[in-house]
Amino acid sequence: MSRMRIAVTGSTGLIGKALVRSLRADGHEVVRFVRRPPRAPDEACWDPRGGYVDPAGLAGCAAVVQLAGAGVGDHRWTAAYKKEIRDSRVLGTAAMARAVAALDEPPRVLVNASAIGYYGDTGDRMADEDSPAGEGFLPSVCVEWEAAAAPAHQAGVRTVFSRTGLVVARDGGAWGRLFPIFRAGLGGRLGNGRQYWSFIALHDQIAALRHLIDTPGLAGPVNLCGPQPLTNREVTAAMGRVLHRPTPFPVPAWALRIALGEFSQDVLGSQRVRPARLLESGFVFRYPGVEEAIRAAAVRGEPHS
Repeated sequence: MSRMRIAVTGSTGLIGKALVRSLRADGHEVVRFVRRPPRAPDEACWDPRGGYVDPAGLAGCAAVVQLAGAGVGDHRWTAAYKKEIRDSRVLGTAAMARAVAALDEPPRVLVNASAIGYYGDTGDRMADEDSPAGEGFLPSVCVEWEAAAAPAHQAGVRTVFSRTGLVVARDGGAWGRLFPIFRAGLGGRLGNGRQYWSFIALHDQIAALRHLIDTPGLAGPVNLCGPQPLTNREVTAAMGRVLHRPTPFPVPAWALRIALGEFSQDVLGSQRVRPARLLESGFVFRYPGVEEAIRAAAVRGEPHS
């Protein structure tokens, strides 16, 4: 693959940092968009809320990867924080899509983050990219988030939505919180443990994002999750086996509701999602199983290229 100039937003997050490392390791030039005055030659300025994107940072870019968004599990879901979750995604995507569409020579592809939260609670039903949006706060955010990229699509830019599942990583995201608990021997299933978790190893998440950049035929929603969704009970057992710790302490649903508020609905909800389009496009997972993914994060460390 020829070397490219690639713009990335959200480069300080778990996925963004790993993606930038991976791209640079292969010799690509990465421009990191930041919300403060640039302090390094590889930075460019944008103001997602104000709708400003420095066009010089996008000049010559073959691809743009828009990953910016407030963490859904970082705070209780007050009305103000729910607005922050929505605005950080929808306004940021709209600003970037308009900026991309306005370029004389736009990039070949815009890879815009999304989430399997699009499907809502699927119960035991398997969902894929043809499944409808679910009901509730996160599905509504995902629908607006993806719709905000319309200006880029209308300008002829191949637009892909990376609907990401639970990323198995040691240093961030939901799994980053689980590792210390399980290492301390305090891990256990959440609620009844029958809810499905659609997970993906960090290595495979980064490889899949790069696959979306490099595969001309891919457009629209693509689920970024492993091929084998498991129940929370099965994931809990796998964590115990890999970390050699007991998993005796189930967390009752009522305790999660007290601790997490409205966000507990998504922790206790079930998302059984298949990455149909990713598999059909020829992507091969390096860590398809949950024990492989956990071990890659906990034992081998997390590969970045």
